[in-house]
Amino acid sequence: MTGSITQSSGAGHATILGLGAYRPRRVVSNAEILEHIDSSDEWIQTRSGIKERRWADPDETVLAMSVSAAKDALTDSGIDPAQIGCVIVATVTHLYQTPAIATQIAVEVGAPTAAAFDVSAACAGFCYGVALANDLVRGGSSPYVLVIGVERLSDITDRTDRGTAFIFADGAGAAVVGPSDQNGIGPVVWGSDGTQHHVIAQKESWQEAAESANWPNLTMEGNPVFRWASYEMAKVAQQALDVAGVKAEDLDAFIPHQANNRITDAMIRSLKLPEHVKVARDIVRQGNTSAASVPLAIDAMRESGELKSGDTALIIGFGAGLVYAAQVIRLP
Repeated sequence: MTGSITQSSGAGHATILGLGAYRPRRVVSNAEILEHIDSSDEWIQTRSGIKERRWADPDETVLAMSVSAAKDALTDSGIDPAQIGCVIVATVTHLYQTPAIATQIAVEVGAPTAAAFDVSAACAGFCYGVALANDLVRGGSSPYVLVIGVERLSDITDRTDRGTAFIFADGAGAAVVGPSDQNGIGPVVWGSDGTQHHVIAQKESWQEAAESANWPNLTMEGNPVFRWASYEMAKVAQQALDVAGVKAEDLDAFIPHQANNRITDAMIRSLKLPEHVKVARDIVRQGNTSAASVPLAIDAMRESGELKSGDTALIIGFGAGLVYAAQVIRLP
């Protein structure tokens, strides 16, 4: 060995500097969903809390929604797009195996030479992206990172499936992560349970879909998912608080993946959250948007005035795989 390899070094701390969101124009009521399934508005609301959801029109593509949310996040952060060193896009509905949609988004937002890649971590995707961005900024690999969660789940939803037709929706959320004088992103608690990979899954492989000429759709075994999310994810959320050195009473907000209001209620009870902690309920009007769920929920709470700059929030995503990720963050 003739010499040592120089190691890059980054910021001492990282934080979320700006947020952005895109909600599709079309509002889909439970009444419209009921045109295709044998159910009722009362059943849907009791089971999930959902009253309506957003479905994207043809022009509201994964690319278009992502770019809109990303530009809002960049404006909110005050960061020049040219300073973005990496673009991470969490999605399971960019329907091309390659190239990654992140490369096109990077060009559209004004960061054409940024490193860019997609992450397939389902409903935990945004939290995965924030964890990666935190490490990239602190490790010196990128000065600023753009993280996007985006989905067009309406493309892969079976409108006649009573178990899933009312759940899934579309949208995009984005965050700019960069250096900070104090820590704004706590350690991530993440993992997976591949033994349950089948409980939320695409029905057919793309090869099978091509051979049958049928579009592949998502399937979900509701009861196992509910039990896992309600009880196991509460443990993960508590671990995220513990490793961040934050107690439940120190939180201003709890922002879980918007999967089901009953799951959220179960987690609140398990975590013993005080009444002053505001809880995201974006699922009521937005539905389940998978990787876009957490940033859209943050956006809704900021718009309503429930959250303000500097607030401390616990975020957690969980979904197909089964994968999960949670961390404590400071709001920009």
